[in-house]
Amino acid sequence: MRLLVTGGCGFIGSNFIRHVLSHYGPAMITNVDALTYAGNLANLAGVAESYGERYEFLHADICDAAKIDAVLAQHQYFAVINFAAESHVDRSIDSPGDFIHTNVVGTSTLLNAARRHGVRRFVQISTDEVYGSLGPEGKFSEISPLEPSSPYSASKASADLLALAYHHTFGLEVVITRCSNNYGPYQFPEKLIPLMILNTLADQPLPVYGDGLNVRDWIHVEDHCAAIVSALLNGKAGEVYNVGSDGEMRNIDVVKMILAHLGKPENLIKYVADRLGHDRRYAIDSSKAHRELQWKPQHRHEQGIRETIDWYVRNRAWWEPLLKR
Repeated sequence: MRLLVTGGCGFIGSNFIRHVLSHYGPAMITNVDALTYAGNLANLAGVAESYGERYEFLHADICDAAKIDAVLAQHQYFAVINFAAESHVDRSIDSPGDFIHTNVVGTSTLLNAARRHGVRRFVQISTDEVYGSLGPEGKFSEISPLEPSSPYSASKASADLLALAYHHTFGLEVVITRCSNNYGPYQFPEKLIPLMILNTLADQPLPVYGDGLNVRDWIHVEDHCAAIVSALLNGKAGEVYNVGSDGEMRNIDVVKMILAHLGKPENLIKYVADRLGHDRRYAIDSSKAHRELQWKPQHRHEQGIRETIDWYVRNRAWWEPLLKR
């Protein structure tokens, strides 16, 4: 089984590649990445040496139709797993066009190429942010209405709808996963958890949006990767699967956990003006994934976050070059 993974040098994509190669012996992976600011070859250091011909990397942009055609012409691929995306909400507010280009046009380019080259399955990696914001109760299900609040989430919702249209119109076996907030190794330092860890290590202020009471459902990236494999192998074509871990925490509590684990004072916290259109709460109902994919998360979020903090402490050689970009 050969897989084409797009955006495999990013946070979740690189963890997925490591997960598949280490757990599924026959699998072969071609990793296509444009190596923009969040794409980092160091995320996959040692993979080519460890897995030989089972892994290859190709530098390409998913919006470049000619290059994507050339990539898909090299092998017969069982599936495309599309991680490639602009993903930071703040950046989408500053430059929405970049998100529309990569997340919508790029996904369209991949769908067209997959169809032309006879790819059997297409797994679109999406986000719970397409559902918008929740009140204090309830959870998002797969039939919750799409109410994106930012250019980022709107571009991901658009890509999801395009992918589903290719299933219904052309018969392409599309499966969509919508995951809650990930944490774990190799996450780019602009995201909440790594940003707070690195600022704490440097005794720098920890910027917290608004009152810090926004709630996110946190999931370890390894659990997310396992869910994607289950969706790839067991998911029903044309279906959406929510992926979460019942790991709801307020942002401020995550920040205080990091400070406590590293033995630093809470006066490092600095409340800043809230993000435009900041969603108040996310929570995911993953019962469909549990039932149909036979998947359940294995990490308890509080312990997983502490282990993630320790990973960043041990891996300065990975993150210090990123701060100089």
